[in-house]
Amino acid sequence: MSDEQIRQLVLDHLRDIPDFPKPGVLFKDFTPLLADGDALRAVADHLAQRYAGRVDAVVGIEARGFILGAATAYAMGVGFVPVRKAGKLPGETYEATYTLEYGTATLEIHVDAFVEGQRVLIMDDVLATGGTAAATCELVERAGGEVVAVDVVLEIGAFNGRDALVGREVVSLLVD
Repeated sequence: MSDEQIRQLVLDHLRDIPDFPKPGVLFKDFTPLLADGDALRAVADHLAQRYAGRVDAVVGIEARGFILGAATAYAMGVGFVPVRKAGKLPGETYEATYTLEYGTATLEIHVDAFVEGQRVLIMDDVLATGGTAAATCELVERAGGEVVAVDVVLEIGAFNGRDALVGREVVSLLVD
């Protein structure tokens, strides 16, 4: 499928959930895309083709980044590494605390997640302020990985999240 066909497929499977997770936030939900096997496969295959030969591992950010990230890693035949909320990983971890559009949070990655210099694609569902993605880039690099790109389903342009990722390749299927 072309980039435009994938964009339309994702757009057709997005829904807005007002006041979630708190009043005033308009949540962009892509679970209808995940529920449609053909659509999920098309998106994962498209992403796998985009990054074929460029990455050695895919990082998915908790929680929705796990789903598309794991599917894309599988389609590419590379490993998947989760970046989780604090206290969820069993081994020794690096952590990074950051600000997001409605509070603060801490993420962790295993210290031995990568072989030094492994090329890494970071995936998540939404790019808003860029805090989550920037913290994940920091964690990947501390763990020895090299960030190739940050890829998201939806970028909320009003939050200027790319400003937190200056100098990095950022790819969004949709920009709102």
